[in-house]
Amino acid sequence: MIRIGEIDHVVLRAIDIKAMQRFYVDVLGCHEERRQDEIGLVQLRAGASLIDLVSVDGKLGRHGGAAPGREGHNVDHICLRVEAYDEAAILAHLESHGVRIGELGSRYGARGEGPSIYLYDPQGNMIELKGPAATGVVPPLLRRGGSKADVP
Repeated sequence: MIRIGEIDHVVLRAIDIKAMQRFYVDVLGCHEERRQDEIGLVQLRAGASLIDLVSVDGKLGRHGGAAPGREGHNVDHICLRVEAYDEAAILAHLESHGVRIGELGSRYGARGEGPSIYLYDPQGNMIELKGPAATGVVPPLLRRGGSKADVP
């Protein structure tokens, strides 16, 4: 049986890789870990995971077909868990960068129900910033008899 531990990386095809990198670095606090310009790839560290940006006109990006646009995107959304979640401070930071903010609410995620903010990157990909789970919420894995070590 396969046992998934966490998301390793997400790959986004980018029309403007520089604008996308600025957003993920300057706004969301990721940092460049590695790049392979010969194939059009920039890998950004996002906590324990990576967000890979692939230029749509690069060697890798051309394999994905048409570029994402108004009528179609590469993904529905990416959810990033935020350490020290302070909704007011996060919203002020996003607004200071002119980020388009979507719905705020409480949503279920890998660690249970908790606060989240939807926002959009420069290419229109929806990002969810996820806060901590509410106390007393027990994720299904623990309800089935798993151990805390099994929860990401």
